[in-house]
Amino acid sequence: MPVQCVIFDLDGTLVDSETVGSQVLLEMFPDLDDTLDSISERYRGWRMANILADIEQRLGRKLPESFEHDYRQLAAVRLEEGLRPMPGVREMLDQLTLPSCVASNAPPEKIALALRIGGLSDYFGERMFSCYTVGAWKPDPQIFLHASQAMGFAPQQCVVVEDSDVGVAAGVAAGIPVLRYDPIGKYESSDAVQCFDQMAKLLPLIAGL
Repeated sequence: MPVQCVIFDLDGTLVDSETVGSQVLLEMFPDLDDTLDSISERYRGWRMANILADIEQRLGRKLPESFEHDYRQLAAVRLEEGLRPMPGVREMLDQLTLPSCVASNAPPEKIALALRIGGLSDYFGERMFSCYTVGAWKPDPQIFLHASQAMGFAPQQCVVVEDSDVGVAAGVAAGIPVLRYDPIGKYESSDAVQCFDQMAKLLPLIAGL
């Protein structure tokens, strides 16, 4: 059946917040042996609790109880300073006529902040769904099933636009067609997941589903 609703991931798909978040991690952990590109790729799409658990294991020490709060405060400052939408996103959203929403592993306040700073709030209004609200994080499919139901569509009537491994896995597990934003051409398309490297190509792909 033709697509009736588009469910967008946030980080790395609509806005370049993955890079900002990785820069903050390197700022707070100068002893991590990572480049910006390598840490961005390692933690792309991960839940924050899992990122911090991995860092604890890598560094061999426990982080302070306040660390996540401190990280999010600094990340919010850095987002205000330098967050940008991904290339071509505004132009694509200007042409999108289907109902759409955002479904993200991020907390609700971070979703709203990123959309506001990126100049994308008006495209989505209140149609923002957080894994923190449903209590399950990608690659669990619950956030996409919740978003499709809240938007009033069956999963089969939707399409998920994602960039991360965990997000793609969540979309596939939900039984929703997945379009993977892959600007560097790292991945190959499959029966369940079609890859695209420019936002200008997204709407023709959706029309062809």
